[in-house]
Amino acid sequence: MMKKFFAQAYVWILLIILYAPILIIAIYSFTEAKVLGNWTGFSFNLYRNVFSGGLNNSLVRAIENTLSIGLISAFLSTILGTISAIGIHNLRGRKRKVMTFLNDIPMLTPDIITGISLFVLFVALGISQGYMTVVLAHVSFCTPYVILSIMPKLRQLPANIYATPSQAMRKVIVPQIRPGMISGFILAFTLSIDDFAVTLFTKGNGGLETLSTYIYADARKGGLTPEIRPIMTLIFIAVLILLIIINFRSIKSTKK
Repeated sequence: MMKKFFAQAYVWILLIILYAPILIIAIYSFTEAKVLGNWTGFSFNLYRNVFSGGLNNSLVRAIENTLSIGLISAFLSTILGTISAIGIHNLRGRKRKVMTFLNDIPMLTPDIITGISLFVLFVALGISQGYMTVVLAHVSFCTPYVILSIMPKLRQLPANIYATPSQAMRKVIVPQIRPGMISGFILAFTLSIDDFAVTLFTKGNGGLETLSTYIYADARKGGLTPEIRPIMTLIFIAVLILLIIINFRSIKSTKK
């Protein structure tokens, strides 16, 4: 009885630690106070500023960069991840184990090491850093997650497919792994918009900012722009809705 109580208490404490900061930001997105933690009365004005063009230009550009880089990175990662997953699945024995192990390494490597490594690579190759290097960097660390999302679906494929390679790809493989591709795309997108360390090391000095680097620079000035609170709340709600949809689709397909 006590063991079950402590296990449940541990889970609840962990959930509170994880979600309390998000809840606090969401609560204070409904007040105009410039300092987080200072409640000056309930208000929708910060949300009005977000949707009525009341944001400063640098923040708007950071949001646009974040979304565009996230979508492009997710699209490219999904294509590369799908091709790579099919290739790994078709390997046999030790080769498949080696490739699977190599795919796991980037996911276990700390972001700061990935960022520094890519920074050194771009400098060594003489590539000027900016928008494209950030996209390439995001594709590099998102692709392994897409592969990880698709591999379980490939294992569920029938062993014998009586069709030409192109027919098998169009009529059997892609329809079967589509849920994994969608999950991989959404996962890559959320990882991209969330990333800070890799972006910081690969964005260069041309003035490119994403939402994460903008928040970092804003915090170093002594505070955060109040409109960031509703933006972060909206992003969290959007990601939560996407995750619910994915889980619902997964449960529905499993029942079928």
